[in-house]
This record gives sequence, C-alpha cells and structure tokens, in this order.
Amino acid sequence: METPTTRREFLKVGAATGLTGVFFAGGFAQEKGAPADLILTNGRIATLDKRKPIATAVAIRGGRFLGVGDDKDVLAHRGNKTQVVDLNQRTLIPGLNDSHTHLIRGGLNYNMELRWDGVPSLADALRMLKEQAQRTPPPQWIRIVGGWTEFQFKERRMPSLDEINAAAPDTPVFVLHLYDRAWLNKAALRAVGYTKDTPEPPGGEIQRDKQGNPTGLLVAKPNAKILYDTLAKGPKLSPEDQANSTRLFMRAMNRLGVTSCIDAGGGYQNYPDDYKVITDLAKKGELTVRIAYNLFTQRPKQEKEDFAQWVKTAKPGEGDEFYRMNGAGEMLVYSAADFEDFLEPRPDAPRTLEADLVEVVTILAKNRWPFRLHATYDETIARALTVFETVNKDVPFNGLRWFFDHAETISEKNIERVKALAGGIAVQHRMAYQGEYFINRYGKEVTEHSPPVARMLKMDIPVGAGTDATRVASYNPWVCLYWLVSGKTIGGTLLYPEANRLDRTEALRRYTVGSAWFSGEEGKKGSVEVGRLADLAVLSADYFSIPENEIKRIESLLTMVGGKVVHATGEFEKLSPPALPVSPDWSPVKEYGGYRLGRLASPPHRCMSPHYDTVGGASTRVLGCDCFAF
Repeated sequence: METPTTRREFLKVGAATGLTGVFFAGGFAQEKGAPADLILTNGRIATLDKRKPIATAVAIRGGRFLGVGDDKDVLAHRGNKTQVVDLNQRTLIPGLNDSHTHLIRGGLNYNMELRWDGVPSLADALRMLKEQAQRTPPPQWIRIVGGWTEFQFKERRMPSLDEINAAAPDTPVFVLHLYDRAWLNKAALRAVGYTKDTPEPPGGEIQRDKQGNPTGLLVAKPNAKILYDTLAKGPKLSPEDQANSTRLFMRAMNRLGVTSCIDAGGGYQNYPDDYKVITDLAKKGELTVRIAYNLFTQRPKQEKEDFAQWVKTAKPGEGDEFYRMNGAGEMLVYSAADFEDFLEPRPDAPRTLEADLVEVVTILAKNRWPFRLHATYDETIARALTVFETVNKDVPFNGLRWFFDHAETISEKNIERVKALAGGIAVQHRMAYQGEYFINRYGKEVTEHSPPVARMLKMDIPVGAGTDATRVASYNPWVCLYWLVSGKTIGGTLLYPEANRLDRTEALRRYTVGSAWFSGEEGKKGSVEVGRLADLAVLSADYFSIPENEIKRIESLLTMVGGKVVHATGEFEKLSPPALPVSPDWSPVKEYGGYRLGRLASPPHRCMSPHYDTVGGASTRVLGCDCFAF
C-alpha cells in the first residue's frame, strides 16, 4: 500500500481498507468492555498503524491504549469513572520522539538562556536582549545559545558587536551562532579575562583589533571547542533552579507535542555528576518527556578508559519506560569528531582515528552496548565503517544496535555498508539552519542530497528524525518536519528536489515509529495502537492539509504521556496541569517563554485583546489568544 500524503488520501486509504471502527489486540491483552480511565472522541486520528491508519476515538487505561477505532466502538469502554474528552475534530498524532537531542544538558541551562528561536526580526531579538540586560543581576550572564540563524530574521543578517554592546553595556553577554562563532560584549570579555595577552587557543581564533585587543568575536577553526570552553566559564544555576529549569524545558517540548527523546550526551556533560538532576526528577515521577540517554566520553585520549569503566557500572536498558540508559555516544573518540561548520573547509580527521576507534568499539561490541557516532562527512563515515567492519569480524555485532548521527554527505556506497552491518542513521534539521552556507561552499548539486534521506529509506535503512537541539538548531520538531516535507531552510531557501523530500505521513513516521528503533522501543511506542504507550499530541492545525509553510507553526493543544496530561491549552486548557513557577526571578523564560511560533496555523478564532497565557510552562504576555509573535 502506498503511503497517503494528504488528509483526503489518508481518509481514502482508511475507507479502502475497511478498517474504520475496527480495533485489535496488537500485543496487548484487551478485555472486552473493560472500563477506560480516559476516552478521547470526535477526533481525526492518524494512528501510523499501517493496518489501521485512521480512527476517531481512543480509550486509555493504565497508561496504554485500550481501544482504537470509531466513537461507538471505543465508547463501549466507558465506565462510571471514565473521563470523556471531545477532540472537536482536531488532528491527533502519536507523541513525537526526537531521536537526537540534548535535553539533559539543555535542561540544566534552559532558565538561564534568552532564546531567539523563532524570533522574526533582528530588531525584536536585540530589543529582547536590551530588556533582559536590565533585569539580569551581576554576576549572571545573558546567554543566547543556538536555535537561530540570520536567515530567520527579516533583516537577513547577524547582529554586530556594536549592537550587542549598545543593548547590554554592563551585563556579560554570550551569543552563540551554530558551531561557527560567538560574540562576547565588553562586559563578557572582562568576565572571562580575555585580554591582549591571552594566547590564541588551539582550534579557535580570538579576533583582535589592530592593537591586538580582543574585539569580542570568537571563531571556531576548525571546531567549536573555544566556543564551549568560553561558555563554560559562566555562572551555573543552583541545583534547585536546575531542577526547575529542566522541568520547564520538558514542558516547552511538551507544548510542541514531544513526548520522548534520545539524549545524545554532549560536551561538559559528565556522567554521573551532571545526570543527578534528571535522575532525581525521574525518581520523583516528575519527568514529562521519556528519556533514553547515551553516555558521551569527556576526556580526549582517555576514551577507552571511560568506556571500560562504564561497561562495568552501567547497563543498556537499565531504568524504566520514562528514564533508561541507551548505550554509548554520540562521541566515542575525539579523533573521530568532525563538527560541521560549513563556513569553514571540511576538517580532516587525524591519523589516529582508526586506532582510537577500534579500541572503544571492541569494548562496546564485547559488552553488547549499542552505540552511536557523530559523523557529518562521508570521509569520516567511510573510515569509521572500516573500523566497524574490522571489529565485526572478530566480535560479531549480531544484531547489536548501532547508528550514525547526522550523515549530511553520506554516499550511496556507504549507505550500503551501513545496511550490510544492520545499522541505522539518525538525521536532524541542521541543514534547515545552515543550508545557505552549505550551498555557498559545496554548490547546489551536492546540496540536493545532503542528507539523502529518501535514498536511505528506499534502501530500507532505519531512519529517525530529530533536532540536535539546543546549541545549533532549535528543539522545535515542527521545523524539522517542515524541512523534511518542503526541502527548505527556515529562511525559505529550497535545498532538495522532490525526489529527496518526504510526504507528510512518511516524515511523521520518522519522528515517531522511526525514532523508536534507535532506543529499541519500536514495539512499545510511536503509533496509536492497542497496547502501545498512550503518548499523543492533539494539534493546533491539521498537519496533513495546511500549506507547507504553516507546518513549522504547529503546536500541541493537548499532550499526553502515558495517558497523563502534561500540556493543555486553548479549548483543552481546563485539563492543564498546574503552571510551574520560574526560578530564578530574573530568568528570561519568565518573560519570554520558549519557541516563538507566530500565529497558529488555523485557530478557531482570534482575540486581539492583550492577555496572559502559558508559554513554555511560564505565564507570558501575548497579543491575542493565538499569537506568540511580537
């Protein structure tokens, strides 16, 4: 059966298969007439179950789907205590699952960060910076850390150092742009101690004026170490504020329909110390996003020692359905890291890559640890595959789950090698933020298949979608779905021909059932089926029928994880969990919330009276009930 691409085709398929109103066991022992905890009716449900693609109602009991079908059949599960919610013909999808993000690290910092994600103009962004400078107390910094690009602004340019210094003359400011540069205002230069006498760091550049004094611009050449070393010099939140920050970040993700993710580790995220906050929240039952986490080595030239120790103290699969250990990576060895900076030439990995990597992968294979490897360029992928093939001869993988992250320039030959070793590829929407730079460096022809997602799927490679949030791209999954469907950057530049774009159903599958493969949970979640985890999102607009450009403005009006409401707004607001306070008081989240969506794609009405709404878990002033733009 061909995958439907529009709502009309979606309905035709359901009628043709005769599945409307039919539901089945799906590995879950369904008891006839058993009372449900909750029933959602009168919806347009995209189940992503190929046997039963559409439904109008679902019943939930014990955190799982009990019934899926038409209203009449599902209402048979109604008991005296069953709550029934009318979806008002809204579109319901399985909860979104980000196969590559950095929630744990991002959560520790979210409340400190002034995010420009989705801000429509540089003038608005600088105004936010100026306002935040007035409320941020010393010695705290203002951090603008990824999630934006100049091409989202109507001015189509980046800020200047003069503009940043004028907006915040006294408060330290650190502004990160992708993996290529960061701006520090004069106050931040003083805070980090960069002077005329500061030596040039390895792998980076401190831009200087004619007298040799730092200007405030830091340039990554060829990697981002100087940027993250500098960011790490800033103050941290208290453990209590980090817990609040993490909960608010999860709620910001819930607002966009995210119910699960795989955390890919990250620099300056030491295990187990920097996992204490998320572990404590898990123990308290306060996670609102399911997390499978990978362990990321932090010590160059000591990676073998890290993993040799970790295989003795941690085990993949440890934990539960909310918080579980997933394996190794995305950093396995530093010599294999090829951080993408398309403003600079491709870096050549050092000669030691093979020797370093073979030691670590051998340890992982012997101990049956799944692993993932960050790899942007085909050249790196080819060398890594040679290592994997060598290890596999001595220590057979035999179904061991492994995959590459990113793979923007992977060749067809290397896709075939991935398939031969039963690997997968997790793709992220980094090109939506950097596509214009990629075109300038490599040309339009190369860009058209970077990454070759459609080809990966035709070759039956497991493919999961994600964001790589938060230091490059935004955590907004709808920008990723827009990129996969339209083939465009957030600035509107067309990257891919139709042959390398996905239809809407297939793109959604990559973000749900597709991503579940990467944590070994494809039988548990990712679709609306009896017996699966009851994770779902009810959308602000019909993803299957709205214009492509509106996809990136979708949000969730009702998000459930395990049948529990974790976010509700609009007509479902009465179901919303209590709002969380924001700490500390000066946090940018308290004033601005999270991602700036602009108007909703198809709101039921529009109120022009200023009022307050919950954005990213915080009480935030908005101009009208469907407007989060300035």
